Amino acid sequence: MLKEFKEFLMRGNALDLAIGVVMGAAFSSIVKSIVTNLIGPIISIFTGTVDLSALRFKIGSAVFKYGSVLNEVINFIIIGFVIFLIVKAINRIFHKSKPEAKPDPTIVLLTEIRDQLKKEK
Repeated sequence: MLKEFKEFLMRGNALDLAIGVVMGAAFSSIVKSIVTNLIGPIISIFTGTVDLSALRFKIGSAVFKYGSVLNEVINFIIIGFVIFLIVKAINRIFHKSKPEAKPDPTIVLLTEIRDQLKKEK
């Protein structure tokens, strides 16, 4: 059973998935830093507060932290867009258009014979 588990882990798909998860986590922290330290201050020009996560409103005793949600939405959009670009580039590299198949000479000849017979009628 241990041998089967080792084979499973060393298969390409499981290893690729593990690498993807680790890279995704690292990329997520980079994007979070960009949103907090670069995009947040730009948005603060319009909102008047430097920390977007500080944006909130209160109804009674309930506090709604819409700034934190805004941060996460911006993170999601950036990560989604970068993944879209990566997938698009990979598809362009690995799925190059295949050359058109040449028609079978027998079919071409038969088509010419058919067309010639139609003309003779």
